[in-house]
Amino acid sequence: MSRRYNLTAKFCEKAREPGRYGDGRGGHGLSLLVTRNAGGGIRKYWTQRLRIHGKVRDLGLGPYWALTLAEAREKALANRKVAWNGDDPRASATAIPTFEAAAEKVIALHEPNWRDGAKSAAQWRASLRDYVFPAIGKMPVDKIGPQDVLACILPDWNDKRETMRRVKQRIATIMQWSVAQNYRNDDPVAAIAAALPKNGVKRKNHAALPWQDVGAALAALRESDAWIGTRLAFEFIVLTAARSGEVRGMTWAEVDLEAATWTVPADRMKAGREHRVPLSERTLEVLDQARALGDCGLVFPSSTGRPMSDSTLSKLLRETGVKAVPHGFRSSFRMWASDTGQDRELAEMALAHTVKGVEGAYQRSDILERRRALMAEWAGVVRPESA
Repeated sequence: MSRRYNLTAKFCEKAREPGRYGDGRGGHGLSLLVTRNAGGGIRKYWTQRLRIHGKVRDLGLGPYWALTLAEAREKALANRKVAWNGDDPRASATAIPTFEAAAEKVIALHEPNWRDGAKSAAQWRASLRDYVFPAIGKMPVDKIGPQDVLACILPDWNDKRETMRRVKQRIATIMQWSVAQNYRNDDPVAAIAAALPKNGVKRKNHAALPWQDVGAALAALRESDAWIGTRLAFEFIVLTAARSGEVRGMTWAEVDLEAATWTVPADRMKAGREHRVPLSERTLEVLDQARALGDCGLVFPSSTGRPMSDSTLSKLLRETGVKAVPHGFRSSFRMWASDTGQDRELAEMALAHTVKGVEGAYQRSDILERRRALMAEWAGVVRPESA
């Protein structure tokens, strides 16, 4: 009989071929199960084969990403001891929670690590309440099958593709947590990928203006009857190519007028990394006018002194007949950079886009001064003669 080798952390990390890889003698039935989903991706799970009350049973210990090899072995040994004593490791666990109860535990687990904390938690609860809880909220997590998940996702899959994609991912996260807690052996979401239609609504880009029209749009916005804080905030968004939320939450503490730099903290950036923005001459003029808006700490507060809502800026565009959305002006900036032969690296850095792979790993500089010249040129392009 050939000798069976034990698993190693390196082997488990690199395993890509589907199959069940046992931990050898002394592994207490522990295995790494590698499967391939319909999309070609690889999933890995820890499983354990035990004899419980005279019958061989397969227990799910959790997904590979949730447990190290050492932790999986520790869990397998604990289960083995329970079985040796004539008990069932599955019965020794706490009662199986409902999907709704499990969802709350998962949200509580992740909320401290979400950048926007309560906002993401509220989005999770709202989407699960609207699309999932009515069908499976009261079901124990171990009783939910692929057909139940499909019943939640499929009715709105074609009309609300992006929303339902997020709902599907949230269900999967809850199910993977349930596997890690030994409440079930598998993730039923993995089984429905092939059953969902591949076609459907096309993803819509944010409505944006050609860059040649941005100056005229700003001139129209300046002449509107909207509150001055709203108009200044919008011009600042255009001049810096920043995201609306970054500007609406901007505080004076983040601005260094002497260095003509605005530093957005990591917790308010989409990529979770601090971002420095060079301020052009016109941008500094906008900030000078914003000084009169109040002393609440925010650079562009609403007329009530509170943070401005995104809908306020959208309303400004609608009322002035500008056929674009606030986020679309980032696209206008990017189109200008491409059409006029601006350095791609500068343009992407100005938009705070994350550079992935090897290039991103080696790019440690934010090339601030080179971007300063770029943004000054952009300010000249979008500033009408009357400004």
